[in-house]
Amino acid sequence: MSQFKVFVTRRLPVDFTALEQIATVEVWQERQPPPYEVLLEQVKQVDGLLCLLTDPIDRPLIEAATTLKVISQMAVGYDNIDILAATARKILVGHTPGVLTDATADLTWALIMAAARRVVEGDRFTRSGQWTTWEPDLLLGPNITGATLGILGLGRIGQAVAQRARGFAMRVIYHSRHRCPPDLEQSLGIEYSSFAHLLQVSDFITIHTPLSEDTHHLFSDAQFEQMKSSAILINTARGAIVDPDALYRALSRGQIARAALDVTEPEPIPMESPLLTLDNLIITPHIGSASVQTRRKMAEMAIANLIAGLNNQVLPNCVNPAVYSWEQGTGDGLQGSSTTF
Repeated sequence: MSQFKVFVTRRLPVDFTALEQIATVEVWQERQPPPYEVLLEQVKQVDGLLCLLTDPIDRPLIEAATTLKVISQMAVGYDNIDILAATARKILVGHTPGVLTDATADLTWALIMAAARRVVEGDRFTRSGQWTTWEPDLLLGPNITGATLGILGLGRIGQAVAQRARGFAMRVIYHSRHRCPPDLEQSLGIEYSSFAHLLQVSDFITIHTPLSEDTHHLFSDAQFEQMKSSAILINTARGAIVDPDALYRALSRGQIARAALDVTEPEPIPMESPLLTLDNLIITPHIGSASVQTRRKMAEMAIANLIAGLNNQVLPNCVNPAVYSWEQGTGDGLQGSSTTF
């Protein structure tokens, strides 16, 4: 008989053989996320929860989870989970960092190139029957080679984006709350910049900072007013870092040239959003990590975290290791982690 019960909030691209050796596993089979009411009922009766960014794991839900030992999220970010509430209940929280760096950096570059060279507009133009001849001024866009790339947030993904920029002979500047060591700047060929200077001089700006109180709507009217009218904004981080109303105003008024988003606020973007009426905006459905290899590895890591938590072992990738201090009678268990950008 299985020792534990586990609820998985979505079908995953792996089998659950290893997990099923120790737990009864119930997987939500619908395409849409389970309703909050379903999550609430499930957590009352399970030992482990494997969830996604689309699942709101808030304080009331955590406080109702009287038997829950571990929450394992198949994502790097975890702003959908009330970490303080989980830590107070001594519930371990795992995530899947590192594995999606290259996939997300690759998509960032796909969006940079698609926006600059107006690939999506060109596809629509062709399919609508408007391509009748070669025209000297048709769908012109800026050069990428030799342009200035501004990177906001120099974590793993920001660094991977900078590495790829070297192949385009770009000037790369970055802003982060903490400046990186000089040897890393030299190896990546990047320059530290203030946020204001980055806004003013960059031809392309790409966002790779976590979402926090400090970065919520970090890009709004004042920031768009500082950017070049020819600038292109890319966001593969979190949707709420960019104020969608301000972005619409900036794009529709020509304050910036174009933008490409893999994340929106809210997600999915409502079909009545005015952003969907703009030709100078590309929106993809949060597919930054959507390579076969990356999604499989993320699922495997999430399962490994879950198994470790159920077996009272150290999670390979733990968000709140303070729980271990609490269990050993040391520390207050509620240390926060600083957000950098």
